[in-house]
Amino acid sequence: MTKQPVLVLGRLMPYLLAELEKRYAVEKLYEEKDALRFLQENAGRFRAAVTSTFTGITADMIDLLPAVEIISSFGVGTDSLDVAYANTKGIKVANTPDVLNEDTANMALLLLLASTRDLVKNDRFVREGRWAKGENAPLALGIEGKRVGLVGLGRIGSVIAEKLLAFGCDVAYHTRNKKPDAPYTYYGNLVDLARDSAALVAILPGGDATQGVISREVLTALGPDGTFINVARGTVVDEVALVELLQSGELGRAGLDVFADEPNVPEALFTLDNVILQPHMGSATEETRRAMADRVVTNLETYFAEKP
Repeated sequence: MTKQPVLVLGRLMPYLLAELEKRYAVEKLYEEKDALRFLQENAGRFRAAVTSTFTGITADMIDLLPAVEIISSFGVGTDSLDVAYANTKGIKVANTPDVLNEDTANMALLLLLASTRDLVKNDRFVREGRWAKGENAPLALGIEGKRVGLVGLGRIGSVIAEKLLAFGCDVAYHTRNKKPDAPYTYYGNLVDLARDSAALVAILPGGDATQGVISREVLTALGPDGTFINVARGTVVDEVALVELLQSGELGRAGLDVFADEPNVPEALFTLDNVILQPHMGSATEETRRAMADRVVTNLETYFAEKP
């Protein structure tokens, strides 16, 4: 039986690529020296394209793929995918939600605890021999009994909230509209939430609608004893303000898994000991990434089973 041609737009984890190649005739656009010419000559063969939140897909690329019926993306975020344009073309866009909820939530908690307890700073304190010399590390902060504000309360945000309860935190949240079934304190005003919280966790979608939602005013309201955690998208925060407030001490701590211009990180952050940096590792465990890869394949299999 002839394998269905599938176009892979950008690099994928080896496991996913291997699973795709078992089932489909995979062509790798990213390996073509002249991608435009390749598409002009071959685009009509592909009913399916595979991408990721890192590679994305633009309206221009969609126009170059006239036969594509489904785009299967590795990742939950859709801010790098022009879903609206794909929909106008009748193209189905599938992603990989739910399977990464737990690990991404765990990353948020990890960054929160590591930041408030000065984990990285104290690791360095020991390695530099300062403890052995008789110095005492400064006291850190606890989170039990304190209010933690969530900016976003979707799938992942809800898991974070449940985990925070296990640490004895008082959970509050901000979304565009109050969620009637959410058992947490709702704030319609984000500045007020920041002012009343010991920590603020960003877990909302990226894209134009949320650009810079975590503003200078919000971060200032969080204050010198506050901690900001971002496991959402780097674009949701005013990154310039974030750096400046961390430098001045007007914002106490931050734990960042995402940045506005990944993989480029503001160099000013490298010298600060009140910020913990991660290379976008929220869902990056063997188990979760394999589950995400399986979902990419399942999305294709389900589609072609319905429309062979």
